Amino acid sequence: MYAILIGVAALWGAATGLLVPRAAYRFSVEPEEARRDTCPAGHALTGPAGGWLGSTRCATCAEVGAAIAVRTTAAAPAPDVPAAGEPAGDAEAAPEDADGTPEAPRRDGRYAPRLLAPVVTALGCAALAAATGTRPELAVWLLLAPVGVLLASIDRRVHRLPDQLTLPAAAAAAVLLGAAALLPEHAGSWLSALLGGASLGAFYFVLFLINPNGMGFGDVKLALSLGVALGWYGWAVVFAGGFAGFLFGALYGLVLVIMRRAGRKTGIPFGPFMIAGALLGLLFGALAA
Repeated sequence: MYAILIGVAALWGAATGLLVPRAAYRFSVEPEEARRDTCPAGHALTGPAGGWLGSTRCATCAEVGAAIAVRTTAAAPAPDVPAAGEPAGDAEAAPEDADGTPEAPRRDGRYAPRLLAPVVTALGCAALAAATGTRPELAVWLLLAPVGVLLASIDRRVHRLPDQLTLPAAAAAAVLLGAAALLPEHAGSWLSALLGGASLGAFYFVLFLINPNGMGFGDVKLALSLGVALGWYGWAVVFAGGFAGFLFGALYGLVLVIMRRAGRKTGIPFGPFMIAGALLGLLFGALAA
């Protein structure tokens, strides 16, 4: 039963993670810009739910790329055939992108990575299921996990966390955990969750007032939902999850400085580290509950 629970959670994470790349692409814009409705080439994004659901592959771009490839192949000169007894030269390998698939200079119509988000979401959901077990708050964690991956993806791309996601996530976390508190065998406190959200949000707000250039206001709003989730298991978990986020961010910045890819004042997207720290805190709290 326990293994089945983890497997189902992993499948849920993989399925919902497949929806993240297109949504992350559409949300990854500057604050004053509207959400993207087209691919980078300007073709309209089609699909269910007004184009929000679907793959990160533009069919029109793929058709154009295929036509260009055919014309290029037809116009290319025939390769030299080595004479008898001469070694044949190695064929030039096609370039590959980060996930190992042929790049085909993006003539396949792909405009955003498609594998990382499902893998990360599946692993996160499986870990949460393993730590939480059959307690009712697991359903809350599984619903919030894809949102966390989506926010991390957006912040990594454009260094911002949209209000359309952070504020509803905080409200959803509070409401869903309130419902979980009404069910038997839960292992947390709804009041503690609300206080945790208020406290972590207030702490980040103070950091924002002290150094607005170092702490974005989107991080403050993200802290509300993360604090609610961490507060469910108590103050020790709020502290552990919050501290882990700062630790991860500091280590990442230190590595960039050592590799001379950033300076002391270089801005980094802090949301992914906040979310990773909150995940670690939730795993700690669920195992200790």
